[in-house]
Formats: sequence, structure tokens, C-alpha cells
Amino acid sequence: MSNLIILDTGILGIVTNPKSHSISSKKCKSWLYSLPLKGYEVVLPEIADYELRRELLRAGKMAGIKRLDRLKEAITYLPLTTEVMLLATQLWATARKNGKPTAHSQALDGDVILAAQAKLEANKGNQVIVATTNVEHLSQFIDAREWESI
Repeated sequence: MSNLIILDTGILGIVTNPKSHSISSKKCKSWLYSLPLKGYEVVLPEIADYELRRELLRAGKMAGIKRLDRLKEAITYLPLTTEVMLLATQLWATARKNGKPTAHSQALDGDVILAAQAKLEANKGNQVIVATTNVEHLSQFIDAREWESI
């Protein structure tokens, strides 16, 4: 079994932004590159790729798309499956019933899809942590932490 770090859309945006030279961005990129040395397998979930890629395409940010493509080739890619989507619908319904929705009722809700991808990997016996900038929504389903605390 593996120790997986699954990246959310916010983290992907930070590490693929070609114009981001802030200290925080540099620290995040350095953190990402250090994960394999710490025994973690870094995972790019398809839902996060979709969320970031659509915005990069809309904005015409081709350098960002190229960086996203390079990252996608360098780390493990976790595709969407029917099993993921079925679990996501259960998570979405449960969150709504419990009064803790993660998005507007008409939204696709990438958070529950990401959580489903992570939960299914955990069900395989992997230790899974989602690196995020949105702990509040994701932590109701899975182990989600700010990247700096991992």
C-alpha cells in the first residue's frame, strides 16, 4: 500500500502558475517536489485537472496548461470512473441531509467528486491525504489538510 497525497484544484493552481513568484508559491512548489523524498506518491485527480484546465482554457493561459500537462505526465493521474461518480452522489446527498453542503445545489460540486476519488483510494488500503486550500469542505469526508501542514 502507498502513502498518497492527492492534490486539489487550489494546490494545482499554485504549482502550475507560470507567473507566480511569491514566497508562498515558491514554498508550495518546493513542498510538492519534496514529497516523493518523504515517501509520498503525489496524485493528480482528474476532477482537479478538469476544474483548473477549464479556467486556464477560458482565460487563454497556455503556459499554465503546458505546466499542468507536464505535471500530469510526471505524477500519478487518477481518472474518474463510474464508481467514483456513484460514491460522489452518496457523499453529496449525505452532506445535504446533514445540512453541510459543499456547493450550490445546482453546481457540479468538484469537492465531493474529489472526496470520492480519495475515499476509494483509501478503501484500497492506501493512506490518503488531500492537500488543499479548502479544508472545511473536504474534511467532512476525508483526511484533508492545508499543504503546509503535511
